[in-house]
Amino acid sequence: MKALASSQKFRNFVVVFSLSATVIYVLSDLSGWAPFTYHPATGRLEWGRTLPRQNEGPVMYWYGWTVGMLIGASILGLLGTLLPERVVKRIPLALIWILPILAIPLLVYSLMPFWTK
Repeated sequence: MKALASSQKFRNFVVVFSLSATVIYVLSDLSGWAPFTYHPATGRLEWGRTLPRQNEGPVMYWYGWTVGMLIGASILGLLGTLLPERVVKRIPLALIWILPILAIPLLVYSLMPFWTK
């Protein structure tokens, strides 16, 4: 019996999930798309991206971005298991750590409004 970690389908899933997770998260952050918004002061969840309400404190989009990224990357990872082995082997594994490093300046830039207030 072949171990899961040595399975080609598992390898495909991990490679596609890892690469797409970074891209989806950064695009969600920069585009302002979140499947839901969390209001920590009141414990309320609202569908989509909503603005803070007066006298209720800040809102948190991070949870929505993370859930959206997990769903999207999981779907793409599952689709990646259908890819032929030769296609996935052509993807440089260095991208798995290079993409998150390249994403850091973009995410820092997206947080500039919080630092310049």
